[in-house]
Amino acid sequence: MKDRYDVLIVGGGPAGSTAARFAAQNGVSVCLLERDREIGVPVRCAEGVSDTGIRKIIDINPNWIAATIKRFRFHSPTKKYVDVSSNEIGYVFYRRIFDHDLAVEAAKSGVEIFTKATVCGFTKTEDGFTNVLVRYENRERTVQAKIVIAADGIESRIARMAGIRTNLALKDIESCAQVLAGNVDIDPGRIDFYLSEKWSPGGYVWVFPKGNRMANIGLGVNGSMAKGRSASEYLNEFLDQNFPNASRLTTIYGGVPVTTNLSRLVEDGLMIIGDAAHQVNPLTGGGISSAMAAGKMAGIVAADAIHCGDISRKKLCTYENEWNRTIGKDYRRFYRLKEWIRNMTDKEFEEIASAFQGMAPTDVKISSIFRMAVKNKPSLIVDAIKVFAGF
Repeated sequence: MKDRYDVLIVGGGPAGSTAARFAAQNGVSVCLLERDREIGVPVRCAEGVSDTGIRKIIDINPNWIAATIKRFRFHSPTKKYVDVSSNEIGYVFYRRIFDHDLAVEAAKSGVEIFTKATVCGFTKTEDGFTNVLVRYENRERTVQAKIVIAADGIESRIARMAGIRTNLALKDIESCAQVLAGNVDIDPGRIDFYLSEKWSPGGYVWVFPKGNRMANIGLGVNGSMAKGRSASEYLNEFLDQNFPNASRLTTIYGGVPVTTNLSRLVEDGLMIIGDAAHQVNPLTGGGISSAMAAGKMAGIVAADAIHCGDISRKKLCTYENEWNRTIGKDYRRFYRLKEWIRNMTDKEFEEIASAFQGMAPTDVKISSIFRMAVKNKPSLIVDAIKVFAGF
């Protein structure tokens, strides 16, 4: 580990590895620090991605794919269901392999990667650079960087150290639990969603196939609607009722931000990306593609700023502005939809399911489902049409 780098990135997930790769490809020195012993471990994710979102950043390796998704099924509280065929191809990935390969690609581009490396603090120098205190190989050392990129997840310590407010209202966070289940009888090319106040108040249950009669089965419970019960309690009850013969091979827990991104994504010499910046789809909780998109934007802008000799917030705002103009704009619409839908009742879910009974999957559009969901809130209909165009 050298004493100085142009860019120091904290966090080796998809956002961090992508930012590192694009910064290095644009001719600056990059160090990536991951506090866990191995990049890609532990996996805290449902592992679903869209083909389009990933291909904008990197070619897809078939080894990453556990299942290819072309269909969706929405289940009502009384087990009515609505089938949807989508124009958009999706995948369920093996995140451990995927994350590892993203780091390999970053290393090929010249990024220096260190695992079991924890950032303990940082201070600004008189010339505007950042001295980062790193605990690595049982000792603390100081590494200087011109730009620090925080990609350290929802609990981002780096953003908080910089004085940026990252706290969330209860209604803007979901407590999630998931099992990798074996011995389940499901369609290997379909994702299933279960909607009910009894199963996951303010959220939903997902079933993502992973081949060989295995699936990621999980749910998110809105923080303001949990009624004193944990996500694991809700999940155990759902599994007992719907998949009583499933083997629970692994269990994971985590929090997902379901809000708009941080109001400030950059400061002088600092950029925030991925879950750390709350760059997650507020409606679905998905964040892999958006994290990588933010990483690409930030990596390119960081390299340009260093070549220009200007690491000020004004210069780095190119990334913030690009995010807000593109993905951030759609996510603000998703947030408005989320705020309405999280308060829907089982009766309303039943009405929607009933309205689509008997229709062929090719005739059902996701935009039509959401337009019906917000029929009593006309101002949201335009949001539903715009964000789901093409599905």
